[in-house]
Amino acid sequence: MKSSFISKKPIPKGESIQGSEIRAGIFELIHTDHPGFSVDSYISLDELNLYRRLYLSHLMELERGELALLDREVMKAIRENSVLSEKIEESTETELTLGERMADRIASFGGSWTFIIAFFSFLLGWIFINGFLLVTKPFDPFPFILLNLMLSCLAAIQAPIIMMSQNRQEAKDRQRAEHDYKINLKAELEIKLLGEKIDHLLVHQNKKLLEIQEVQVDYLEDLLKKIKEKRE
Repeated sequence: MKSSFISKKPIPKGESIQGSEIRAGIFELIHTDHPGFSVDSYISLDELNLYRRLYLSHLMELERGELALLDREVMKAIRENSVLSEKIEESTETELTLGERMADRIASFGGSWTFIIAFFSFLLGWIFINGFLLVTKPFDPFPFILLNLMLSCLAAIQAPIIMMSQNRQEAKDRQRAEHDYKINLKAELEIKLLGEKIDHLLVHQNKKLLEIQEVQVDYLEDLLKKIKEKRE
């Protein structure tokens, strides 16, 4: 059983990777961290995957210069092999203040049929009471100045509350867009890693097939030798 050059631990069967099989850029990265690493050394598949992720981070730094905050979060998720899409909704809802929650509920109620029906019922009731029931001594005679004052105050209060809710919704949409960007970027990088793994498996499989063919050729040569000896 082969031992890992990095961890010095035995490598399970089928998971050993020789230095000559590793891509040049990843090999240089390993050699930088472990100067004694050579083409004849072995590492495990898990260790190779770790350096593949580090190599992708290095490539992004070279391509974009200084990484933005979102890119750094993606790189951290790749190194730790974590999922970015976990608890997206929870992260947005738990940060709301009492005022923001009230603004959302008021804006939601103000844009519903319940509010429209209740509001028009209140207006008709107000007009009916002051115009018909209390004709002699109405508390708000025509043209209903008190009602107009109440409606003006309601509109003045409702407008900023709706704007608060809209601003918070825009911030929430922006946060979701950032999550989508990070998930898409991580998916792209993970696809590259998957391509690296498939390439390694193909190379490893081709080597095994070549070994099988070589063994079969050896058998054929032995058979030919035996046939020639019998003929002689």
